[in-house]
Formats: sequence, C-alpha cells, structure tokens
Amino acid sequence: GQSMVAVKKALEAMGSPKQIHIASVIGATEGIAFVTEHFAANTHLWIAAVDEKLNEKGYIVPGLGDAGDLAYGNKLQH
Repeated sequence: GQSMVAVKKALEAMGSPKQIHIASVIGATEGIAFVTEHFAANTHLWIAAVDEKLNEKGYIVPGLGDAGDLAYGNKLQH
C-alpha cells in the first residue's frame, strides 16, 4: 500500500484523474485498509487474492515477496 501511495503523490503534480484503477495479484488486509485510507472514493481496487495479514516485517509470507527473496537472497525466516 505504501508504494501505491508514493506513486499517487508523484502523479498528483500532473492533475487529478476522474477514476483510479489499481490491479494487484495479491494483497493483504492491512494494505487494502492503507490504500482505502489514502485514496479518494473514485479509486477501484482489483485484487486476485487477499492474504489475511502481514508478518512483523510487513511481508505477505509466503507470498510474492518470498519468491523474490528466494530468487535474490536468503529465504525469510517466519
């Protein structure tokens, strides 16, 4: 959610869209709440799968971040 809010802030200099559509393969309830809090009502969130919660580091485990850790470094310890 924080990355999406950062992009939104960067794009605000270009104007305000009539609608915003955000598509995500996976999300967590905390991220959905964060996006809902920081985006206007004209935002539509499309998520294929919702994970119940994030771990203490803010990751969905196992999840896409876990796949990145496996490809580029050590596996997270859960």
